[in-house]
Amino acid sequence: MEAAARGDGGAAGPYVGLRPYRKSEHDLFFGREREAREIATIWQATGLTVLYGTSGVGKTSLLHAGVLPRIEAERADVLPVARVSPRRIAAPPARAGAGLHVLALLSAWAPDEPLSALAGLTVAEFLARRPERRDRYGDPVPVLVAVDQAEELFSGPAHQEADRTELLAQLAQAVEEHDGLHLLLSLREEHLAAVLPHERPLGRGSRARFHLRPLARATALDAVTGPLEGTGRRFAPGAAELLVDDLRTVEVSDAEGRATTLALESVEPVQLQVVCSALWDSLPPDLSEITVEHVRLHADVDRFLTGFCRRALARVAAEHGIPATEIQFWLRNAFITEHGTRNTVYEGLHETAGMPNAVARALEDHHLLKGEHRLGIRWYELQHDRLIATVRRSERPATYLADARAALAGRRWETAQRLAEEALRASEFGEAWVRAEAQEILGTAEAARGETESARRRFEEAAETFASLQQFDGVARVLTGSGRLRLAEGDHAGAVELFKGALTWAPNDLPARLALGQALWHAGQPRAALACLNGAVALAARPPADALALRGAIHADLGRPAEALRDLDRVRRDQQPDTVAARALALALQGRFDAAEQEMLDAVATESGSGPALLRAARVHALLGRRSSSAALAARALAARVPGLPPHLRRQAEEVLRASA
Repeated sequence: MEAAARGDGGAAGPYVGLRPYRKSEHDLFFGREREAREIATIWQATGLTVLYGTSGVGKTSLLHAGVLPRIEAERADVLPVARVSPRRIAAPPARAGAGLHVLALLSAWAPDEPLSALAGLTVAEFLARRPERRDRYGDPVPVLVAVDQAEELFSGPAHQEADRTELLAQLAQAVEEHDGLHLLLSLREEHLAAVLPHERPLGRGSRARFHLRPLARATALDAVTGPLEGTGRRFAPGAAELLVDDLRTVEVSDAEGRATTLALESVEPVQLQVVCSALWDSLPPDLSEITVEHVRLHADVDRFLTGFCRRALARVAAEHGIPATEIQFWLRNAFITEHGTRNTVYEGLHETAGMPNAVARALEDHHLLKGEHRLGIRWYELQHDRLIATVRRSERPATYLADARAALAGRRWETAQRLAEEALRASEFGEAWVRAEAQEILGTAEAARGETESARRRFEEAAETFASLQQFDGVARVLTGSGRLRLAEGDHAGAVELFKGALTWAPNDLPARLALGQALWHAGQPRAALACLNGAVALAARPPADALALRGAIHADLGRPAEALRDLDRVRRDQQPDTVAARALALALQGRFDAAEQEMLDAVATESGSGPALLRAARVHALLGRRSSSAALAARALAARVPGLPPHLRRQAEEVLRASA
């Protein structure tokens, strides 16, 4: 017996879960023997057979694993089951014109032929090219063609209506010209009315409909127990019955909230498959009897689907270093249409709809996506319609917010913004704390992109909300963000006030204290900045490199080389030009001129436009006795704007100029 599928990444098992059965899994397909036999007979005897039912009722599985294996190859010429979505043709040849639905059908029937050889052919011409097959008596055998998800023939974008009409006309013409052509359309029940006007021309007066309904209790029990034949496992008395009866039981509430439990007459096949897959994957390897307790623990479709989706996303995220929330956002936007239906996406050279191809393939391995090769191009779609609601059901807002903050730390501004917006959508009741944190993240991302006014509005709203919730650390964070905006605009006094305000809400907030030190330095108050930075360093178990670098630079500017080098030696990796120049100045003040000159050259060569770096280089030149080069560097420092000199360093630059005159 063939193993059917992998459930949630576990061992191969006899249940297929979300995906449809394949023809090769006929031995595992139970509960539909009567329907499969009847449809196989009707299809071979009737011009048009319409198989219809609700989504998830098992039409595709029945067609592949039930009907096709019952058709003897000697008695019929069966073409591959087709889909007619033009989305499945990534690069149609120029000769295809508007007939993409026709081309999609022909390429499904002849998947190994190049599109260029099929473009321009009508359905009748394609069939006429095929060699006629005859039975052992010399009579031609019927040609059986099936279109799965045939609702794509009757509905879709308005601009493709003429294309769909053309395909229907060509199918009717093919039926007229080929006596032995038998057509089967498998579609969702809600689209049945659209087929009615076409039944006579597509069937030449010979037509039949087959309504596929959910499984009755007895056949559902067959679908549960039958696949275990040959596995060495069995259901204990009452266990399979409990599983089926649980799936038949629903709870409904009236307008006043009173709950009523109903026992339905039938079971949805897709729900049966997903709970059986979950049950199978939960079993210990050496278990031989599935008990009632196992069923009670795992017979929950929605819980299984949600857990299945989250576990698969977590694994793929860990394997590829992409947040699970980012992958879920991509799934929802790429694979679900605005109408709430499954979308088909093709695999590019390196990416699938903006996501690395390796991620799409990993999701296929975990049964969230299913892939299909067509003429050398790989296509993906969600494994089943039941996944639409699961994928749309957002992760917890806290998860989105945590990933958004991680994106901020990595300076991935657009990702942070997208995840923060997802957190807002995931907040079922519009929780104030979610909105406040999302606004803070959105404001930070906008500030980094230079969208100052929008960022300021977001920070103000977030501060008010955090204050109303008495989340004082949140107030401190957004006031610090607002202060950084003022600092970037050159409003040093305004920035200082905002940073001080942040510290009144959270006196030990390290980022606010560090930001205040930076603002005080820019405002021309180096000694006050030092006091603030001393507090920041004392608060941290591991002093921030920014605090040490700025404190060391201030000590160098104030002529304290020993204190400066004590800090600057601790942040020698990845130093900015200002910090390298401060170290050069400290070395020169200690009389270590050779080392100072090398550091100074590095600082000026790396970035000649930094005012503080140029001024410190000018002071080194002055200590070396190079008056003209010192004056030139001091003049450049006074003219620098990125960054410019704060007031106290401007005074130093002017003094260097006067001393070098």
